[in-house]
Amino acid sequence: MSENKNLPLVEVRNLKEYFDINMGFFRSKPLKAVDDVSFTINKGETLGLVGESGCGKTTVGRTILHLYKPTAGEVIFDGKPIKTKQDIQEFRKKATMVFQDPYSSLNPRMTVSDIVGEPLDVHKLYSSKQERQERILELMGHVGLNSEHASRYAHEFSGGQRQRIGIARALAVNPEFIVCDEPVSALDVSIQAQVINMFDDLQEKLGLTYLFIAHDLLVVRHISDRIAVMYLGKMVELAEANEIYNHPLHPYSQSLLSAVPVPDPKIARANQRIALSGDIPSPLNAPSGCPFRTRCRYATEACAQSMPPFEEVAPGHFVACHRVKEIN
Repeated sequence: MSENKNLPLVEVRNLKEYFDINMGFFRSKPLKAVDDVSFTINKGETLGLVGESGCGKTTVGRTILHLYKPTAGEVIFDGKPIKTKQDIQEFRKKATMVFQDPYSSLNPRMTVSDIVGEPLDVHKLYSSKQERQERILELMGHVGLNSEHASRYAHEFSGGQRQRIGIARALAVNPEFIVCDEPVSALDVSIQAQVINMFDDLQEKLGLTYLFIAHDLLVVRHISDRIAVMYLGKMVELAEANEIYNHPLHPYSQSLLSAVPVPDPKIARANQRIALSGDIPSPLNAPSGCPFRTRCRYATEACAQSMPPFEEVAPGHFVACHRVKEIN
């Protein structure tokens, strides 16, 4: 791992991403997909981002990369705020994304060579065709593909191989930071392990920093140094990976972790499953105060009055809960 592990590479401050939803009769209402989220990712680190579907995880990743224009807040990369078009252009040479679906994220009309080489063309990162071809083969080698694959099309490959093509494309600009948006959720379990190990190896070899978005908590624990938990657009907990697993403090994190399957039947029987009542509210009509209060067994009147601050309750362990000290 990098010696610069304690130097922040990506800082996200009070990030908001609201989408205006048409309600008819010329009325619109903001859907608060990401609402006041702040965190940092250090150089050479993997930050896991978890939460149920629709909580805003993917939107966080895309907004950091300015694929969506942030409604408010700022993203700071290596000490420099990303604001102007020029900043975004420079940032995109150092930060990139691996998408969730290896089927729809690759152009079926392009060969593997052209898919992997596209970022090289966009950013003009070669001086001759020979150099371009050598770089493409080098990138394919990084992800376990060989030169014979270069002239084939994406539909000729399995899901795992397609995701490798997507990863090779993400590595083309020689990035420092990669947003991994559920990169293994569409793959078989046996292939997931191979791809996760490949991410680990690439991080070691190339000194990469990851934001790893997933809803599979076992995958996240395996790859992450720290884990952040999101619920309905808000960050509710952030801590070291083992700390979150062994001592989750937020009621939502406790419920998520109680659902993780344990291979030992004795331990599994002894584990208490914390079932949540009700459905996740719509982000269009989020509850007042704490967004989790409608499903929380500890909720009081105070939880409806105000959003709890995201506070450090133990060294490196941040939680947003009014009653965190009472319930733990």
